[in-house]
Amino acid sequence: MKLGYARVSSGAQDHTAQIEALKAAGCERVFSEKVSGKSINGRPEFAKLMKTITQGDVLVVSKLDRLARSSRDLQNILHDLQELGCGFVSLGESWCDTTTDVGRLVMTIMGGIAEFERSLIRKRCEEGIQRARRKGTKFGRPAALDHSQRRRLAERYAAGETLAQLAREYEVGEATVWRALQ
Repeated sequence: MKLGYARVSSGAQDHTAQIEALKAAGCERVFSEKVSGKSINGRPEFAKLMKTITQGDVLVVSKLDRLARSSRDLQNILHDLQELGCGFVSLGESWCDTTTDVGRLVMTIMGGIAEFERSLIRKRCEEGIQRARRKGTKFGRPAALDHSQRRRLAERYAAGETLAQLAREYEVGEATVWRALQ
């Protein structure tokens, strides 16, 4: 069975053309909604579709951007469909058809490219972090107490002041005072 999914981002937009194209493509049932595509969790009709679709079914969309906001979202959705034994077709992108051998090949290549791109980004980020460390950049939250404050805290704590008193005076949490004393 072919199941269609139509989506527009706002109530002012109309998804009639998408629904008509999906029905013309043979979709027996069309799930449609007027909601932003930013969040998968914020799309109740898409969630219903994913609960309805069964092995051998095909999900059809008019264009890829109606289904996913990024290549990562698309890969996740296609993975879920593959796990269910379902196909996927985008009417607007003829290369995106997992029901054919060529379509599966192209999607595999696109997935490999996306994975390669993610590894390049990760590598560049790590190189940037290493470069910043060599320049002396400190990462993380700045210390709440400097060296002289920590030394004075230790002296006052040894003299009998409590963690709570010291925390109030230095305007930090008791845990910060405790860590400074360690």
